[in-house]
Amino acid sequence: MHTTHPTPSKEQIALLEPFERLGLEHITLVSTPQQAEHACTALAAAPVWGFDTESKPTFAKNEASEGPHIVQLATPERAWVFQLHDRDCRALVADLLARAGVTKAGFGLGDDRKRISAKLGVEPAGVLELNAVFRQRGYRKDMGVKGAVAVLFNRRFLKSKKAATSNWANPQLTESQLLYAANDAWAAVRVFQALGL
Repeated sequence: MHTTHPTPSKEQIALLEPFERLGLEHITLVSTPQQAEHACTALAAAPVWGFDTESKPTFAKNEASEGPHIVQLATPERAWVFQLHDRDCRALVADLLARAGVTKAGFGLGDDRKRISAKLGVEPAGVLELNAVFRQRGYRKDMGVKGAVAVLFNRRFLKSKKAATSNWANPQLTESQLLYAANDAWAAVRVFQALGL
């Protein structure tokens, strides 16, 4: 019989020490084709990328999201936050996501994948939904990045509510947006490593 493991509660997680964060000096904002080409070269060396996207929140009932507005990819050392305003930059991101032979690990990626197909015209290849790995290992509750970091590192993953609901379509992203976006993807690659996959 499979053993089931409890997922820590919000209250339990709140008591943990904070999980380390990737600082701004290790985060690259990518908004031009040249920057995207540099990022592609750097990412090419890594077999696994932490992967996430952010979309501008929609508030009206029938308002369709035009997201994703940014795509984040991370290695254990660095993260790249790609803005998708520039057509050539978008095309390079599409190539990265469609690249076979690289695992793109993240949480709650079902919605991201649909939006990426719609916006970038590619089906992301090699996507690993980390929540599914926790399910296979006997965690019944849906596991997001906070729960995963608590279980694997006994730490509290810091997430800013304000950044989460901010305007990701802005041409100028704030430092707190960069930190939020990059650390989501970076935490995913750290979780992947800690799971020993």
